[in-house]
Amino acid sequence: MTHRLSKHWLALPAAILIASCGMNDQPRTAAATAAIGPFGLDLTAGDPAVQPGDDFFAHASGKWFSGFEIPADKTSYGVFEKLADDTELQMRALIEAAAAARGAQGSPSQQVGDYYASFMDEAAIEAAGLEPIAKDRSRIEAARDKKAIAALFGAPGMQSPLGIYATPDAKQPDRYSLKISQSGLGLPNRDYYVKDDPKLKEVREQYLGYIERMLTLGDVSGASAKARDVLAFETALAQAHWPIERLRDANATYNPYSKAQLLAYAPGFEWQAFFEALEIPSREQFVLGPATAIRDVAKLIERASLETLQAYLTFHLLSGHANHLPKRFDDAQFAFYGQVLNGQPAQRDRWKRGVALVNQGVGELAGRMYVERHFPAESKAKMQTLVANLRAALKQRLEQSSWLGDDTRQRALEKLSTFVTKIGYPDQWKDYSTLEVRRGDLIDNVKRVQLWEWRRDLARLDQPVDRNEWFMTPQRVNAYYNPLNNEIVFPAAILQPPFFDPNADDAVNYGAIGAVIGHEIGHGFDDQGRKFAADGSLNDWWTGADEAAFTAQTRKLVAQYAAFEALPGLNVNGEITIGENIGDLGGLNMALHAYRLSLHGKPAPVLEGLSGEQRFFLSWAQVWRAKYRDEYLRRLVLSDTHSPSYFRVNGAVRNMDEWYAAFNVRPSDKLYLPPQERVKIW
Repeated sequence: MTHRLSKHWLALPAAILIASCGMNDQPRTAAATAAIGPFGLDLTAGDPAVQPGDDFFAHASGKWFSGFEIPADKTSYGVFEKLADDTELQMRALIEAAAAARGAQGSPSQQVGDYYASFMDEAAIEAAGLEPIAKDRSRIEAARDKKAIAALFGAPGMQSPLGIYATPDAKQPDRYSLKISQSGLGLPNRDYYVKDDPKLKEVREQYLGYIERMLTLGDVSGASAKARDVLAFETALAQAHWPIERLRDANATYNPYSKAQLLAYAPGFEWQAFFEALEIPSREQFVLGPATAIRDVAKLIERASLETLQAYLTFHLLSGHANHLPKRFDDAQFAFYGQVLNGQPAQRDRWKRGVALVNQGVGELAGRMYVERHFPAESKAKMQTLVANLRAALKQRLEQSSWLGDDTRQRALEKLSTFVTKIGYPDQWKDYSTLEVRRGDLIDNVKRVQLWEWRRDLARLDQPVDRNEWFMTPQRVNAYYNPLNNEIVFPAAILQPPFFDPNADDAVNYGAIGAVIGHEIGHGFDDQGRKFAADGSLNDWWTGADEAAFTAQTRKLVAQYAAFEALPGLNVNGEITIGENIGDLGGLNMALHAYRLSLHGKPAPVLEGLSGEQRFFLSWAQVWRAKYRDEYLRRLVLSDTHSPSYFRVNGAVRNMDEWYAAFNVRPSDKLYLPPQERVKIW
């Protein structure tokens, strides 16, 4: 599918996977019954034979890790996947009830139910064959020049080497801008095309075979030669693309251009035809993300043959709709993207993929059903208290910081005071009343959703920014920070055990949800979030001395994580994960500070022989326990801004003096860092 309709905000919060849990202001005793264990920890999961200072992840979760088998339809598994599975079952019941009810046309029940039913009707999909995409294929085949190709790049359901989306303007966050980005790759990112790595070379060979397989299934003549042309074109795209490290730079990816400036800077592409297809023929102002990549992609499209661009569009049309087409397409797509790229042995049940389709397409409609059935009002109130606790902790830490100057300190405190917190679900839901969904019309339903979202964005371009909008659905087990709104957001689905458990011990809760809340607050002060002011604008508010002190600490953290080896010969990329690593370390520090404040000067109870701080750190480690297939782990390291869970656990605690004291960690232990090498930022 084209990437032009995707939402985007700094630090990729759509991908920020974090934990969360509830707590009270007073210490909870072991008399309360938690969902896991007597007070919220799984005391059977850890491996006591492993010293905490040698491998804290294994000490907390080693027995679980060695004995757990990843389900055949998963690429990884941990606490988040378990919660997602539970939520998925809840969503299935709600969605299938809507499908069975066959509500009145245009009602939320009808839209959700028919969207799902269209995907689940495999017999109808088999019978339709390639007919649902016949018109799109005819348009591709009829293209006689690059102007027609550019128009196709802007059409719903088509892939494009250039992405475009509406977003609050980084310099003027009270208004929307249209941002143009790099796009168009079939592999996860540029590294998969350009790195001289034996494993990635193997993936490229398999990808070439997949392209040929899709074209062959689509009855495209000369599939083998065209597959090579498509791969060569995508490789050239990848060479033009910016790497993830550079894409994270908020300043480098903010480049306002008028239309005239854009046409002069990036000639060779039929921009006007592209804009007309996108229904923005008169738009005069844009923001370019990776500017040189956009320029070079325009040149590449100019040089490419018409036949190559047609083959590229045809392949991505078939691949993008593979799971909406007959089983032979679906199977071929899974064989590459599931098995080769991610190491997933078995395809997920169709109902699970149907639920995912609904969540992606009409997610807020389904999310409203979820909230009404599964999210108690008291959970929202408790989370508001927790966030207030974490903010109070960071306020004290900012006031007491030894390296911040007074000017920057005051601006940081101002930013913290203006943080907005969203919990559970939106105050105002999206209005889908104008969206047409028809049972038995799967591919057109998907395209209509894309077009509906795009037109909804266009209608808001000259309006004030909608501060109530959410970029995740309530049923998503996740959370995010949005610097343009200076907001932290916690969907309903993450606010359940083990992340949110009102009966768990406070130390456990602070180590889970507390660290997660702190993580999200911390994104406002990570290496990119810190560049945004209290009003959400991209505005440098740091003194030179404070920026230098901050950078010195972050460089140490980059080096620490870059030393972690995820697979033989493949280390964590400390540069692309630095924002998340700052969030983890800062969030854990804030949470521990808040936990200590909650004790009101009283000693923490000792439970099962564990001190309060030991339970706090063990909770952090158990929330992040996860297991990966090698193929997926490779993909994660190469393309994700998050470190693998193992390193998130060990990498954060080894920088905290309190962890050393809690577990009597000694210089001879493997994770030990001398005090002067421990990173202390927030």
